[in-house]
Amino acid sequence: MAKHLGWRGIVSAFLVFMALLYLTPSISGDLPPWWSGLLPQEKIRLGLDLQGGMHLVLEVEAEKAVESHLERVVEELRHDLRRKKIRYLELKRSGVAGVDLTLMREEDRQDVETLVKSNYSDFSLEDAAGAEKGAALRLTLNPKARNNIMRMATDQALETIRNRVDQFGVSEPDIRPQENYRILIQLPGVKDPDRAMKLIGKTALLEFKLVDEENSLQEALNGNIPPGREILYEESIDPKTGRKARIPYLLKKRTLITGEYLTDARVQIDTQYNEPYVSLSFNARGARLFERITGDNIGKKLAIVLDNHVYTAPVIRDRISGGRAQITGIPTMEEAKDLAIVLRAGALPAPVKILEERTVGPSLGKDSIQKGFKSMIIGGIVVVLFMVFYYGLSGMIADFALLLNILFIMSGLAFFGATLTLPGIAGIILTIGMSVDANVLIFERIREELRLGKPPRAAIEGGYGKAFVTILDANVTTFIAALVLFQFGTGPIRGFAVTLSIGITASFITAVFMTRIIFDYLFINQKWKRMSI
Repeated sequence: MAKHLGWRGIVSAFLVFMALLYLTPSISGDLPPWWSGLLPQEKIRLGLDLQGGMHLVLEVEAEKAVESHLERVVEELRHDLRRKKIRYLELKRSGVAGVDLTLMREEDRQDVETLVKSNYSDFSLEDAAGAEKGAALRLTLNPKARNNIMRMATDQALETIRNRVDQFGVSEPDIRPQENYRILIQLPGVKDPDRAMKLIGKTALLEFKLVDEENSLQEALNGNIPPGREILYEESIDPKTGRKARIPYLLKKRTLITGEYLTDARVQIDTQYNEPYVSLSFNARGARLFERITGDNIGKKLAIVLDNHVYTAPVIRDRISGGRAQITGIPTMEEAKDLAIVLRAGALPAPVKILEERTVGPSLGKDSIQKGFKSMIIGGIVVVLFMVFYYGLSGMIADFALLLNILFIMSGLAFFGATLTLPGIAGIILTIGMSVDANVLIFERIREELRLGKPPRAAIEGGYGKAFVTILDANVTTFIAALVLFQFGTGPIRGFAVTLSIGITASFITAVFMTRIIFDYLFINQKWKRMSI
């Protein structure tokens, strides 16, 4: 082993150097100017139980995305039927199953079948009962296509929420998908949970609709709503009294343009009234649509609707080119900023509902950190003293390996971008015990070899050789258990599994290989004759 001692020492020194390199951003508050972008930048992340913040579990109402998809199919199919001059009695969505179509003439069925096969490949055409005359048909959405729409809605919701959280300014958020169309969100350090929840859960469906000024609003409020119309409200706040008022609008249901054409949304200040508003910018196609809409409806009111809430309904005075619009009537600057964030991030493809909500205060997290590190320090000191008392110089070597083990664990957390939680600290404490346990096995084997009368060098060879398989088996089985906990656990259990997995790997390296390097150096290179163990 002597001829390999130099290479083993170089590899060990390299591992220690890399560990210190990855741990530097976490130890140093501000990195030095010469610290380039190529060097590690990641710090050890603290979980909610240590830093405080919000824990949310959201469920995406994915079936709503299927309904929206079917509504768009209805509009596209209506356009195609008119283009092909196919007359029908009824065309409507049928839940989340498909679309019902009743033709006026039986002979048009063949044309519809051709249309469905060429343009609507995700649907199968079937006969439907219930029509008195004509051909009653149903376009049934394939199960595979339905599942794909629901999965894509969850993925899009995840990305939209991540964009909103990033713009909200939360550092190191943890946003990940879960089963059954659920999303786990952890926001460390959030100081305003209510605002964060409103920002995350807002659907942010922006629509531009014409105000119906031909029919009577009062009659509609009395229950006589004309076909194709709806009543939505604008909330206004009196700046003097602070009282809220709801202003009703009778709107045409047809949406002229949506927020999908937006490219930017910025908060501006109206210099005349000193009030905030949101300036909107459309892409090229949206700009053309908006110019045509405003040009065709001069003198009419155009309502700007967000999540079925009217923000403003100005009168169109002239054709508006350039693809710009404004949302006014926003009471506070904070609300204007949040509105701009959700519009820039995009609308959620389906509503979300909160299944679980927890808020952890920073004082509780600080107390947890103090108690966790206190227990780790006390446990570490007890182990260190015991090893020195029981094994002498060999115990000191094991204690040195223990310090390297902790160094590797902390740098491993930074390297993998893992989050340190309170159960994670428990995993580190457990690893401390497992680390010295491996050295105890080795030292006891060495003692047995010495009792047989072997010299220290041969005793070291025999002790490490005989204990290696036992230590390997114990570490592999524990590592498998940690992987199972990480795969099927959630939250704190995963945090425990992460530190345990890194700790097992680090303890195996330090307890088996690095201590062996020290013993080989002392008894081969320095030719020590007596062993303190």
